[in-house]
Amino acid sequence: MTAQGNGDGAAMAFVTILYLLFLFAPMALLFVGSFGESWTNTLLPSGFTWRWYVEVASDSSFRRAFVTSLEVVGLTCLLNVLIGLPLAYAIQAAARRGVRLAARLMTLLPIAVPDLVLAFGFILVFSSDALPWLGSFWLLVAGHLVLTLPYTVNTLAADMQQLRLAEFEQAAATLGASFPARFRDVVLPLVSTSLLSAMLTVAALSIGEFQLSNLIAGFFSRTYPIVLLQAFYGATGFACAATVVLLVLAVAASLLSSATTRLAGRAA
Repeated sequence: MTAQGNGDGAAMAFVTILYLLFLFAPMALLFVGSFGESWTNTLLPSGFTWRWYVEVASDSSFRRAFVTSLEVVGLTCLLNVLIGLPLAYAIQAAARRGVRLAARLMTLLPIAVPDLVLAFGFILVFSSDALPWLGSFWLLVAGHLVLTLPYTVNTLAADMQQLRLAEFEQAAATLGASFPARFRDVVLPLVSTSLLSAMLTVAALSIGEFQLSNLIAGFFSRTYPIVLLQAFYGATGFACAATVVLLVLAVAASLLSSATTRLAGRAA
């Protein structure tokens, strides 16, 4: 049994190593390529230079797209808080399980439906004479909200149940606390860490979103990933440097989200 267990462990470790290599090798090559002087028909680039990052920082289209992405991310997070927190609270407080199930299914639909399907739906609806909003900045924000809201709602609803929020609220209500007071003094402090974790996840998803944005964004509302795709038709080092910038932002948001999730678990 011990020999078999050791063999299974070695096989699992081998598979894990292969998976990690497959996952991180492209990222490592992008990082190396961002510092290469030239990279043509070879496995690794030749030379060393910082100029690709300088060119990315000085490129007006990339600066504009970067600012647009940050604006979209900020507004998407804000709307997720204003809409997702009350919706998650309503789902958690629903007395009937059927209501909870129906509400959760509705919030999961944008995840189940491919981004391309949502984008085509947006094109059909918002390119009409009645709603000529295709290509507008606010339609882009609305699209990101539709894609990210399910993550916020389901994360908050699950954490509210795990934290036994209903019991704390009931105890506060028996002491005479009104609903605004309970929401301010009980709900918000309990879910603050979970809300921060959800917003970091939303930021990571929003800043890297491409398929929907590429189809519904206008020329002046292009996000960073859209402009990034166009960079790969030019200098490889420039494209690698621009991609590394996006990777750093997305990974930083993901790591912060993971850290706050662990803090929320410890608090629970």
